[in-house]
Amino acid sequence: MKSKKITVKGAEINIIEYHQSDYISLTDMVKGFGDDTMIYSWMRNRNTVEFIGIWEEINNPDFKGNEFVTFKTQAGLNSFNLTPRKWIEATHAIGFISKAGRYGGGTFAHKDIAFEFGSWLSPAFKMYLINEFQRLKADENDRLKLDWTLQRTLAKINYHIQTDAIKENLIPNELSSQQISQVYASEADLLNVALFGKTAQQWRNENPTLEGNIRDTATIEQLVVLSNLESINAVLIHQQLPQRDRIMQLNQIAISQMKSLVGNKSLKSLK
Repeated sequence: MKSKKITVKGAEINIIEYHQSDYISLTDMVKGFGDDTMIYSWMRNRNTVEFIGIWEEINNPDFKGNEFVTFKTQAGLNSFNLTPRKWIEATHAIGFISKAGRYGGGTFAHKDIAFEFGSWLSPAFKMYLINEFQRLKADENDRLKLDWTLQRTLAKINYHIQTDAIKENLIPNELSSQQISQVYASEADLLNVALFGKTAQQWRNENPTLEGNIRDTATIEQLVVLSNLESINAVLIHQQLPQRDRIMQLNQIAISQMKSLVGNKSLKSLK
């Protein structure tokens, strides 16, 4: 689980990423108010049980609704008690995570539920919590945009390496400007076919309403492979291999690299 932190009114609060969602530490949230018994007190409330039950019904296809009904019926009674672990085990809930460990352990809840808990602790605390969480997400989005721009820049730089190789090896001096542009287009489509399985024009014919080109819609993995293919193609051009031989090699390399990158955790963290 990927972890990050925010600071709310002097309290450091851990956030973990689980199933592509953010879970906020309720244990950290209560440090300025008391201890974990406050979480249990909040969960004894009938409104709380209804809220977390409805959240699970909306977001969790494996949620055991019958157990939820039982808890809702008992909520509010003096004898009723409910903990995150008991809720998870009885209903197969996914809105809470109960982690063991002295450091980084405790009770985490999906941000929707954590914000609701924040309201119960203090409306002011909830507002500070939301503001800091939104600031964190804005910073993450800025980093993602930077990484995306970096990948696009890298692809463009390697494209110039490839075009230099084309000038030196594929384009005789007597070719006209129009003929030269046709060679460049041919080489660009060589990579498009090797990686995407189609030429730029074929993609445009299939996607007449989309803006940009085939490479503008590429995934991060595809952009990384494209950058590599451009450098490799430049080497193959220097070796004077014909297009037919190069496209076969580039296609096999694209297949191999995409298989490796699809499960790459570092790339997943950029998404």
